[in-house]
Amino acid sequence: MWFWIFMLMGTLIIPVTMMLFGWLFEHKPPQDVNSNYGYCTPRSMKSKEAWLFAHQYFGKIWFRWGRILLFVSVLVMLAVLGRKIGVVGTVGGILCVVQCVAMVAPIIPTERALKRKSGE
Repeated sequence: MWFWIFMLMGTLIIPVTMMLFGWLFEHKPPQDVNSNYGYCTPRSMKSKEAWLFAHQYFGKIWFRWGRILLFVSVLVMLAVLGRKIGVVGTVGGILCVVQCVAMVAPIIPTERALKRKSGE
């Protein structure tokens, strides 16, 4: 049971982080274009307008996807409640890999939207 709780907490880190930073990027983006914090790609850093647009767009996606991942993660982990440690660990690991893919995937639509917005 302790391992299941540990894996549950571990699988909730990415969705909760996505929701937190998604909300922050959408509602309170970094005001200064910088390469230290925020959605830092060459296209988003071309202008302040692009910077703010990218954060709003990316943040909205991250928040929505984070909520979905949170719900799915809890359901998946509840499905393996009471199973052997190996099953819980494997399912939790696969879930984390899927979450990592979902965490970086919004870069693609955000860059496409930036490209459309800038007329490139």
